[in-house]
Amino acid sequence: MSTNRASRSPAVLGDISAVAVIVLLGVLPFPDETFRAHGWQLVPALLPAAALLLRRRAPLAVLGLTLICNTVLAAAGVLGASTLMALAIAAYAVTDRLSRTTALVTVAATVVIVFTTNMLVLGGEPFDSRAMQFLAFIVVGAALGAAARSRREYTTMMSERVERAERSREDEARRRVAEERVSIARDLHDLVAHQISVISLNAGVASAAVETSPERAREALATIRSASRTVLSDIGALLALLRSDDPGELRTLRPQSGLAERGTLFDRFRSSGLNLHVTGDGKLPVLTPAADHAAHLVLLEGLTNAVKHGDGSRATVEFVPTTGSLTITITNPASGETDGARSGHGLRGLGERVAAAGGHIESAHTSAAFRLRVELPTVSPDQR
Repeated sequence: MSTNRASRSPAVLGDISAVAVIVLLGVLPFPDETFRAHGWQLVPALLPAAALLLRRRAPLAVLGLTLICNTVLAAAGVLGASTLMALAIAAYAVTDRLSRTTALVTVAATVVIVFTTNMLVLGGEPFDSRAMQFLAFIVVGAALGAAARSRREYTTMMSERVERAERSREDEARRRVAEERVSIARDLHDLVAHQISVISLNAGVASAAVETSPERAREALATIRSASRTVLSDIGALLALLRSDDPGELRTLRPQSGLAERGTLFDRFRSSGLNLHVTGDGKLPVLTPAADHAAHLVLLEGLTNAVKHGDGSRATVEFVPTTGSLTITITNPASGETDGARSGHGLRGLGERVAAAGGHIESAHTSAAFRLRVELPTVSPDQR
């Protein structure tokens, strides 16, 4: 309520001022008889004062009515100071409220008509200073209205630009949140999936061997304990990262693993009971950091799927370096449960990571085997 009243106050003050000026000029006893309105002439001299109250809603109608009143006074031989000043105020409203083309044509026609009627009152003198000053008032009023319109349009444009920028920031924030959620999901999968598979496999081994082969059961339980410690440590590091305000701690808390750790990774799977055969991993080409980490994840995901969704007995890993790329192929016998590997989030996230590193991934499922093939770009000698 108070805001509306505050916004109306300038408009009301302007209306009161406009009416007061027009009435004052209409009844003021000018020394020069040319500016005096008598008797019935006061009606056209004062009528624009009431009409100006509607200038914001109907600027063209108010300007037309005021122009008619000025012409009637001119025909009676009076140079109406009140109507001429009202024309200046109406011209302001026209240029402020209407389109630029309409305002320009209307104001130009008004100036021509007023110039012509003034000559009739002044006996054909076109450039009398008394008439020219009122023409100047009309032109200045129109110019001020155009300036007010331009200022309002500029303010509106800037407000819309600020709103668009704010919406863009909000959209960008939502996009980053969504990307961060996907990234966290990937990291969580990378941390947990392999170790949980090792724990599950060795739990089955320990359960089956607890009576017939206690030594093997103890080895399986030791592997479970080691895998449990590893996964708890990795999850703790990830949670610490999520609580941290410093994004730079990512590498400190979670170093990027690469193909250099492939031997340790292979030993872990072999210790869990997987018969793993590796070929071509002698001297591998240099990969970019992103591709190197993606290669590590390929081995982790492929061998984890071999344990979870294959028959769990054996798998083969083949490294084939070519010009500009390194191809990694992981094959394992199928157990009839390839749907889990096909529809899981692991391969989907792996595909996104490989694509981000500039590589290509493809997988094939048959009744006999599951094959994961990934091609990653290498670093050329001149780039090292």
